[in-house]
Amino acid sequence: MPDMMSKVSTLRHASDAAGSHLWIQTDGGIARDTIETVARAGGDVFVAGSAVYGAADPAAEVNALRDLAAAARA
Repeated sequence: MPDMMSKVSTLRHASDAAGSHLWIQTDGGIARDTIETVARAGGDVFVAGSAVYGAADPAAEVNALRDLAAAARA
């Protein structure tokens, strides 16, 4: 996944330069230890299946992931 971050970043910069707000979705490997990297690269829609459904409390996991992504974009 780290080698894909340059693609996410390039797409984010191109979208911003064109004046459009493109939602960039990332799917695969999204978890607490990766979501910040993806958010900083420009991703803003995250598919986190295993991280959420494998958690003891899925709702709490979604909230934790949202908080991490928001902090990385701030």
